Amino acid sequence: MAFRQGNRYQVSMFPPTIEEYIAEDDPVRVYDAFVEALDMEELGIKIEEDKVGNPSYEPRAMLKLLVYGYSYGWRSSRKIERALYHNLSFIWLTGGLRPDHKTIANYRRNNKGAIKKVLKQCVRLCIDLDLIEGNTLFIDGSKMRANASINQTWTHERCEKELKKIDDRIEEIMNECEQADEEEKGNGTLIKLAEELKDKDVLQKRIKAILGKIKEQDKSHINSTDVDCIKVKGRQGTHAGYNAQIAADEKNGLIVNSEVVNKSNDMNQFTRQVEQANEVIGNRCEVACADAGYSDINDLKETIEQGIQVIVPSQRQALHQPLEGELFGKDKFRYDDQSNQYICPEGKALRYSHYSKVKGHYLYRIKELSNCIDCKHFGRCTSNKRGRAIIRLRNEETKEQLETLYASQKGQAVYKKRKEKVELPFGHIKRNLGAGAFLLRGIEGVNAEMALLSTCFNISRMITIVGISRLMAKLYEHSIKVKIKL
Repeated sequence: MAFRQGNRYQVSMFPPTIEEYIAEDDPVRVYDAFVEALDMEELGIKIEEDKVGNPSYEPRAMLKLLVYGYSYGWRSSRKIERALYHNLSFIWLTGGLRPDHKTIANYRRNNKGAIKKVLKQCVRLCIDLDLIEGNTLFIDGSKMRANASINQTWTHERCEKELKKIDDRIEEIMNECEQADEEEKGNGTLIKLAEELKDKDVLQKRIKAILGKIKEQDKSHINSTDVDCIKVKGRQGTHAGYNAQIAADEKNGLIVNSEVVNKSNDMNQFTRQVEQANEVIGNRCEVACADAGYSDINDLKETIEQGIQVIVPSQRQALHQPLEGELFGKDKFRYDDQSNQYICPEGKALRYSHYSKVKGHYLYRIKELSNCIDCKHFGRCTSNKRGRAIIRLRNEETKEQLETLYASQKGQAVYKKRKEKVELPFGHIKRNLGAGAFLLRGIEGVNAEMALLSTCFNISRMITIVGISRLMAKLYEHSIKVKIKL
């Protein structure tokens, strides 16, 4: 049986060009065309071809390298540098340019703001391709690790404790130095003690600086490696990280907006994310949906007041818990807005007692205590010696409307799509792209990185939905519009 064998020393009469390395329908051509279609001036990247001095790498080529590298799951500048020598698609993408890892890392570090805007232009391209409608948006968040250790998290108490240890050790060293001077004149050496004293002094200054930042920023704790990250709890335990937020469109599940926040939960993020997504789309969405983690009534009310239908379950609905008691639940007590009181199933009134500023709700208690004590349902309705009490939120009507809408047929139909639309991107980013943790530090850096990851997800989805040939043609048309504009 004959075998086909390669020959590394075979000489070709006409060597192939780099262009011939890549097939016409190779996905890398989409990433190349995508960056060519971006408005670099709008991103904030200046292209000065006549700039004097030592020549630098062309900005578009560097941006192509980052976008395609992230789509490959290679975010390390050293891995990308290696690919420029061994991977044909990377060699073709840059036209044979081989910037080193420091150049790649510096470009990413120095253009964080521009990289953050890439996602916005990607969304506009998706709108032009009729891939994003913007009628229904899904909001979700996921914890992602920071490029920092949880062990570098400092609290006020830890700082004070370590400073005391250092002060005690410095005092011991000074005493040892004096004792060595007296007992071993001319024989002993104080070099080691002097070096330790210097190290302790440096550590003391560092801890004092951290303590100063904690007081200045009025935080309970701070991470000395990445001062913007926080403690986050996940399935893998507690670690230093961020809360990544995304808004996805209903039509194809494409990411409309992404933002990384240093908040440990999703409370008070709903309206903010919806507004940012609407700003990117250019229109106000009709429906916005999220899970129970966003069920803060005061926050949701701001979105409702904009004329947007909000489908977010309450904590009780998310846990599938029934109302408190079948016979004597809150729903069995009728609220009379004219007299501002509740009427119990037995027709007795619960009058307004007081408003709790701490808990943010109104409290209603039975008007006549004897009505509760002598009631035949006492012990089942309540066993409190002060009688039955009812809690009413400041936005109780809004809460009831939200629960009714979520429980409706329309609400259930929309909420059923939530997982496949907004949780899929996080699965792709964390598993397929291998981005379980950020590489950059600081809120600006992680936002730029999240925008890159979101853009890579969108491009991958665009290739799947539209196809390489058609997508290439559309991107080429858009790039011509950008060049005419310039």
